[in-house]
Amino acid sequence: MKRKLTVAIGIAGMMVSIAACGGGSDSGGSDKSGADAKELTVWLTVDAQNNWPELVKAADAAVTKAHPGIKINHEYYGWPDKNAKLDAVLATDKAPDVVEMGNTEMLSYMVKGAFAPLDPAKFDNSAAWLDGLKASVTYEDKTYGVPYYAGGRVANWRKDLFASVGVKSAPKTYEELTAALDKVQKDKGDKFSAWYQPTRDWYAAMSFVYDAGGSIAVESGGEWKGNLSSPESVKGLKEFQNVVDTYMHGDKTKDESDRYIVYGQGKSGMIFAPAWEGATAAAPENDKTGKLKDNVENFVMPGPSGKNLPVFLGGSDLAVPVKSDAQAVAAEWINAFTGPSGQKGLMGKGNLPNNKTDLATLKNDPATVVPATAAESNWFVPMAPGWGQVEKAQILQTMLQSIGTGKKSVEDAAKEADAEIDKVINTK
Repeated sequence: MKRKLTVAIGIAGMMVSIAACGGGSDSGGSDKSGADAKELTVWLTVDAQNNWPELVKAADAAVTKAHPGIKINHEYYGWPDKNAKLDAVLATDKAPDVVEMGNTEMLSYMVKGAFAPLDPAKFDNSAAWLDGLKASVTYEDKTYGVPYYAGGRVANWRKDLFASVGVKSAPKTYEELTAALDKVQKDKGDKFSAWYQPTRDWYAAMSFVYDAGGSIAVESGGEWKGNLSSPESVKGLKEFQNVVDTYMHGDKTKDESDRYIVYGQGKSGMIFAPAWEGATAAAPENDKTGKLKDNVENFVMPGPSGKNLPVFLGGSDLAVPVKSDAQAVAAEWINAFTGPSGQKGLMGKGNLPNNKTDLATLKNDPATVVPATAAESNWFVPMAPGWGQVEKAQILQTMLQSIGTGKKSVEDAAKEADAEIDKVINTK
């Protein structure tokens, strides 16, 4: 789930106010613990309001049962508006007690001290949180949030096209995948994309990097450095370049924002994308072929390494602002919302859970085995102090476009990207 991070002036103003009041505390005890709070304010996105309001009500009921008479207020925001509102409010004394964040949005706020540290032992299944989600709420060995739900990436192809060239089942290995793609590409010609893989899709490209043993950046001695020019990362980038060169015959300057539309137009045989994109492409308003409804199929993306391709886990986290006067009760509400019953409800709505225990149960259901299996191998962005403040997508997209269009070699483009990352990655 892709979130655009807004780094607003409000964060800087908020920090002056936080410093003046002496910083924050954990949810366990101090004048900020708020164990006897009479009111709680919870900010969520409209996803909860529209899709699982009953789960919100259940969390409210659990908290009001433990704290009779408490008043729980809810405010709901769209993703484009939430952070600007949050930044403005955090600079005042009227901060919410619980706030939903996109997991890629957490870092900048954690670095700036906006969120209170939490004790993970107080949250159900915290020992089994998915690795990528756990990384998103962890900074300098402290936990500042609780994973809420996740979404991963899978491969999706047109069974009818592949069957027409003799491929009757989804591939289990990368060699089987490329052999099948080669057959479709040869049959359909060079104006067709056997695999529509937008060049600037850094989420997909970095999956190849991590599959090869590389990474975006590495930490050593408390300092972070770009790692895209390492031999392992270059190996992954070269395989991504090979995919784009061999199977992608669309505009190689585009990102992935309209991928499902292109797929729905019948210009491609396969995509690697968030799990919802295949079904969205097959919806009547997007399917221009009239053939996709019964012919698109998700499968776990095999990687060149011989293992499943690691996928980026998008999703949401819940955090407690450091200026909340009800931190203990806020933590109780979060646990009630994200605990076992909440996760069951979220899975029933088509989301991936926040933990490995519940994820394993989805592998027993044919309807969910693919996204659940794909999510087991995952990666997340570097949790370096400056990563949340840099237009990292632009750095990575510029590198990938240079590679995909042949303007620069993989080695040169990766070195330039590392140099840009190094300028900011350690900046608080």
